[in-house]
Amino acid sequence: GVLEKIRLCLIKKILPDLEGRRKYHEEFASSTSFHGVHNIVLGQSKARRALWLLIVAGCLATVIWQICSRFIYYFSWPTTTTVVVQYVEKVKFPAVTFCNLNRFQAHAVSNLKVIFLIWNTASAILQNFAMEDKYSQELNDFLLGNQNFSIKDFTRENGFYLNSSTLLECEFFGKPCYPQDFEHVFTEYGNCFTFNHNDLSARVSLSGRGLHLLFDVQQDKFTDEPTLGYSDAGITFVIHSPQELPRFDGLGLLTPVGKHARVAIRQLKSIIQEYPWGECKPDIKLQYHKIYSTNGCLLECKARYIQDWCGCLPFIFPGNGTECDLLKFYKCVYPAVYNIEIKGLCTVGTHNSTCPAPCEETDYPTTVTYSNFGGEKAIQYFSTKLKKSPEYIRQNLVRIEIKYHDLNYKITRQQKALTISELLADVGGQLGLFCGASMITIIELLEYIFTNFCWMCIFLLLKAPEMPQWNNPDQNQPTQKEKKRGIQEC
Repeated sequence: GVLEKIRLCLIKKILPDLEGRRKYHEEFASSTSFHGVHNIVLGQSKARRALWLLIVAGCLATVIWQICSRFIYYFSWPTTTTVVVQYVEKVKFPAVTFCNLNRFQAHAVSNLKVIFLIWNTASAILQNFAMEDKYSQELNDFLLGNQNFSIKDFTRENGFYLNSSTLLECEFFGKPCYPQDFEHVFTEYGNCFTFNHNDLSARVSLSGRGLHLLFDVQQDKFTDEPTLGYSDAGITFVIHSPQELPRFDGLGLLTPVGKHARVAIRQLKSIIQEYPWGECKPDIKLQYHKIYSTNGCLLECKARYIQDWCGCLPFIFPGNGTECDLLKFYKCVYPAVYNIEIKGLCTVGTHNSTCPAPCEETDYPTTVTYSNFGGEKAIQYFSTKLKKSPEYIRQNLVRIEIKYHDLNYKITRQQKALTISELLADVGGQLGLFCGASMITIIELLEYIFTNFCWMCIFLLLKAPEMPQWNNPDQNQPTQKEKKRGIQEC
């Protein structure tokens, strides 16, 4: 019924005759801003019209090919990388975290002979070490006599400490600094101390000046364990952003005893595009870190899984959970970490990973040079000042200088190789170059196509066969059943 009503409505609006439609096509061809079409329709000879038809078809094919290639290139999400060196009058100084390679005091280790095994058990989750089953009996025996033992408290009390006897000299940009200017932090090296942890807005205005330190590692008070790989003596340190936690795996710098290390740093900022051009997610926030970093995200991810599986939290992971004791470290935390690694529950790098790359990151590339600490007169001076033998000075003192190489920073910025505006400009340029077309031309073509489509629909509806009549029988006429009954009665 609806189709019939449409049909009756369209009968009243008769299609233009053939001449009218031909005239409409000629008017469009002669007035359209699409170049070359009027030469095809209004050409004086067939040869000229055929030539223009080939020209217009070739240009149209070229435009379609060029536009498709630009869209394909755009949806490949291309990027370019620019490097800019920005010179400034003042530049912020980074945070620096220092650790003693000898982790524990000798008297504490002599009383607790398994302390290195315990520390290796607690810190191996940061280094992805695998603990062997042969240590389980030693841990069980130790726990039987030390039910309330806390490796966290033990390390804080008996690990490396920073005071006036271990930090002999400290000067920052010409002003003295003190042990209380350093913040304690746990790392795989035990007790470590961070300078400029609160981002003191310390700005260096002259290259060649920075942080000057003199450490006494006190090898006679601290010890190492060669069987577990702790065989070096000196200070290890890492330079990082004040908003980030220190990360030593593969990034720590080492200064052995009896050496003077001169460290020249540069500031490098990296800016990465968000997905799909880059790999970062700008909306990710961390719970226990001021800024996002892949290392901080990875630590928080592992901490959440361990908290759920074991009901406790290792003290070197961020969070406020109950501290895991040694037995849980061995029987639950290690299987949990192994499970996380095997199943890939905490992955880094790509957009689809748990911890993608940060959208903005600051690194501090370094250049380190070494020299022997002090000449003969310097050794005698410190020997008299500290009341130590010259041999002690050579075997325990470490001098470190950290300064900016230049007052500038380098920005590595990842940018979109093709934006929306540039894509539209490319498409418009191709249309204008080969067809002389613009947005007005596209609207004209759409109007022309829509008009012809409407005419075709009307034509098909008017030429459709008559709809069959499904009328109800007249009430006054007998039905077939009534006729049959009447015949039988007769």
